[in-house]
Amino acid sequence: MIPRYTRSEMGAVWSDETKYRCWLEVELAATEVLSEMGIVPEAAGRSFRQYATVNVSRIQEIEADVKHDVIAFTTSVAEIMASAGAGEHSRWLHYGLTSNDVVDTAQSLQIQRANAILLRGVKALMAVLRERAFEFQDTLQIGRTHGIHAEPITFGLKIALWFDEARRNLARLEGASAEMAVGKLSGAVGTFGHLSPEAEERICMKLGLAPAAICSQVISRDRHASYISTLALVAALCEKIALEVRHLQRTEVREAEESFGVKQKGSSAMPHKKNPVTSEQICGLARLVRSNAQAAFENIALWHERDISHSSVERVILPDSTILTDYLLEKTVNLVRDLVVFPERMRKNLESTKGLVFSGQLLLDLAEAGMLREDAYRLVQTKALKAWREDENFELEIRAEAKVLELLRPEQLDATFSPARQLQNLKIIFARVFQNQKSDA
Repeated sequence: MIPRYTRSEMGAVWSDETKYRCWLEVELAATEVLSEMGIVPEAAGRSFRQYATVNVSRIQEIEADVKHDVIAFTTSVAEIMASAGAGEHSRWLHYGLTSNDVVDTAQSLQIQRANAILLRGVKALMAVLRERAFEFQDTLQIGRTHGIHAEPITFGLKIALWFDEARRNLARLEGASAEMAVGKLSGAVGTFGHLSPEAEERICMKLGLAPAAICSQVISRDRHASYISTLALVAALCEKIALEVRHLQRTEVREAEESFGVKQKGSSAMPHKKNPVTSEQICGLARLVRSNAQAAFENIALWHERDISHSSVERVILPDSTILTDYLLEKTVNLVRDLVVFPERMRKNLESTKGLVFSGQLLLDLAEAGMLREDAYRLVQTKALKAWREDENFELEIRAEAKVLELLRPEQLDATFSPARQLQNLKIIFARVFQNQKSDA
């Protein structure tokens, strides 16, 4: 039984409460490290850890007046310290730091929390894809290119392809997560004018981050663009799966469909309708994640050592992209998990063209038997187009064709028109895709 994947509360990662608590964590780490280095009194480091806390409503109240979120934050913390009788230590708050030392480093902490949720989501998708790929490993289906019947595949092979892409997305997300796990405390223009590189390294280590090798006032935004692009690729896979379900659910195809609840209704006007609404939603929302990637690229180029044109953008695209990707993963996991599959309809569609889909194998067999390839192609195409145009049985026409029978015996034609022959390497493909993969992905 495949477990249902339930989306974690990604929104909480981007709440004001979480943001300010991450800011405070950076400030506390900085004060403690500086006290360890003898720059800040030890009592101040202990006092901040004991008394400093976050009051979101007070921060917002102060910000309404001063129009600067970090100043509002530090002012609020200083007030809290004073009310606890430790006001004399508040002068060491934010010592040697500029706003973005706190904001960018804390944002990396938020992104790491978001990534922990997203990585679980990708792994859940891999698990359900693996399970259903093996379930339908031998379920015959017609492969389609350009929307037209091509050659036989199995439905499990289609799902295995999705699994392989999900595995690459897992590796991409792990890499993007590592690339975003950096902090900076190098000051207003990145020169360490007030704190030392050693202090930055020790503060970042305390926070579980690596120090960026070099920064301006901000961490370079190519990292963020790469990160959002990775989320766009994850969303694109969700869309790829959903788009296929939409095609397979079309009335003329009817090979698979979304699950449909007992009390669910598909149309206000047509009671018979069962529409692929979840798949359509997935396809639509994936577009938003892709559009956010474009905005992330626009954030790379800033004036000189920094402007704030990227800041307002990131307040939208980072929460939205992570929340949307998390939502898309949940929807896609449950779409695949609950997908209703119709193997008999798949077999019927495969056979609906009466052997036409084996024209490629017939061409090869005739060439191998001695017919010139151009002659074989002309013969097979002529028969195939006639059968298609006049709704004839292509296989029977070929079995009655004298030029074919001169070269191929009936038992050889049995192999020509056998799906098993074209799928003889299926298990090898599965082994290549799933080798060393645990059942829980």
